[in-house]
Amino acid sequence: QVSLVESGGGSVQSGGSLRLTCVASAYRGHSMGWYRQAPGKEREGLAAIDETGRITYADSVKGRFTISQADNKKTLYLQMNNLKPEDTATYHCAAVTRGTTAEHLAATVDYGYWGPGTQVTVSS
Repeated sequence: QVSLVESGGGSVQSGGSLRLTCVASAYRGHSMGWYRQAPGKEREGLAAIDETGRITYADSVKGRFTISQADNKKTLYLQMNNLKPEDTATYHCAAVTRGTTAEHLAATVDYGYWGPGTQVTVSS
């Protein structure tokens, strides 16, 4: 069992930045990533870093969001720049199957572990 807790969400204006942090209770060689979910919308994988350090992003956030991981692998970050109103959602981190990319993150979350999320609200 792995527990994850996110922090760093908040309310910002369009064009602003936020940095999200996720702390895991353990690291067991899985891929880790960030996904978001807004009311009435499907879960969307945003960024993932696998056990080899390979990083992948969804097209919707490429160039604006940066995922990184602490040396101990148990802390995950998401730097979000140039935020837009359509980025408003609850952001979750997840620990999932090895080799998972951002494209497949949303589909694999149910088979792994995820945190309760942190709310990000971007106003225009």
